[in-house]
Amino acid sequence: MPCSAMSKASGAVTLVSKCTIFPSQTSSNPDLKLSVSDLPMLSVHYIQKGCLFTRPSFSITHLIFLLKLSLSQTLTHFPPLAGRLLTDQDGYVYISCNDAGVDFVHATATNIFIRDVIGFLDVPDHVKEFFPFDRTVSYQGRFKPLLAVQVTELADGVFIGCAVNHSVTDGTSFWNFFNTFAEVSRGVKRITRQPNFTRNSILISNAVLKLPANGPTVTFDADAPLRERIFNFSRESIQRLKEKTNNQKWNFDEEINIVELMAKQRNDPLIQCSRTEKAAVNSTAEISSFQSLCALLWRAVTRARKFPASKMTTFRMAVNCRHRLHPKLDPLYFGNAIQSIPTYTSAGDVLLHDLRWCAEQLNKNVKAHDNVMVRKFVEDWEKDPRCFPLGNFDGAMLTMGSSPRFPMYDNDFGWGRPVAIRSGRANKFDGKISAFPGREGGGSVDLEVVLSPETMDGLELDAEFMQYVSGY
Repeated sequence: MPCSAMSKASGAVTLVSKCTIFPSQTSSNPDLKLSVSDLPMLSVHYIQKGCLFTRPSFSITHLIFLLKLSLSQTLTHFPPLAGRLLTDQDGYVYISCNDAGVDFVHATATNIFIRDVIGFLDVPDHVKEFFPFDRTVSYQGRFKPLLAVQVTELADGVFIGCAVNHSVTDGTSFWNFFNTFAEVSRGVKRITRQPNFTRNSILISNAVLKLPANGPTVTFDADAPLRERIFNFSRESIQRLKEKTNNQKWNFDEEINIVELMAKQRNDPLIQCSRTEKAAVNSTAEISSFQSLCALLWRAVTRARKFPASKMTTFRMAVNCRHRLHPKLDPLYFGNAIQSIPTYTSAGDVLLHDLRWCAEQLNKNVKAHDNVMVRKFVEDWEKDPRCFPLGNFDGAMLTMGSSPRFPMYDNDFGWGRPVAIRSGRANKFDGKISAFPGREGGGSVDLEVVLSPETMDGLELDAEFMQYVSGY
């Protein structure tokens, strides 16, 4: 469909054109039933994630043409993203792979430089304008595209932002699509990570999710005042933190190499690990670097919130169930295959015990979330089908999403790796944390932290936390 010209300005960003992109080949995929991991996401916003790049050497006109063409070709490998949601007469929700197409938006913000995106302590508000489908609830995928791509031309860069229906993808599937989109744009003829669309696991259920007539709504206040900041943790900072948590000196270089290899293998079946490497992970990673970092944040935010000792706090972590189920799901299974693991501890226990104790509480819950526990979560949901209650309902919750294992910086569209990763306004509330890999790799981590203004002020004054933040 030809693009329609647009001159509407929204703050710092001006929309130039918008059109529908269709798959380059007609889909033969059957309708895909939403799983017990997909359905709860009908009440949350579309995922909004994107990459900031330097400006390519060729013209923006050529860039837009290239991205439209490669998006069309990529959709042939991801036909569900070009479809729509439908509900049958029995109440089951499906993805209809009907080639209805996706939105493609071209925008300009030529008064914004790369430094204006990454050069401030807090994430600037104009970053939220780099994404389509702002505050769109996933249930609206019945009549709206399940995917939209926005390309925003900056003064010295380009931002490529994607919004994807969260009932259709989790982070693993989202970044596989984004990586493939970049791969096709580079001219790759045969993609390396073909998504798996099978629907034959325990996640596919006969339980029906009853929805209100007007559809579900988000369960948090999307207009509450918030501050959002990216905290960078270098490889060296993560090393020091892990050494402290485990109370001994680790061979950090060896561990990082092995853990990164294992993480990539979970998302890429082409990578193989030896028995020696797997044994080294099991013997070395008693408390992981990431669990150590989560414990550090948990303690600091609890201090900043100034709770009485008796106040119960919650730290939620999203875990990938693909490798936890038996039989295992394909690492490239397309859809949601995540569950949220809560860890409950009083504020007094969080602060009276040391960092290792807090990390151990997270560690034992993650380790315990095996095949039996995944299946129990499914059974419990089937007894009471409901949408996922996302938010900070008692003021004492932290919710960790995304993962530093996702290959976000592998998105080279043909002129270099991203400068930074950013997200939109979607699903932001006090206590929502997202973990990204650091651009320098090697085990570095960036935490996107969203807190109430007063809590963020306290976090920035927390000596234990800030000693590990790089470049502060």
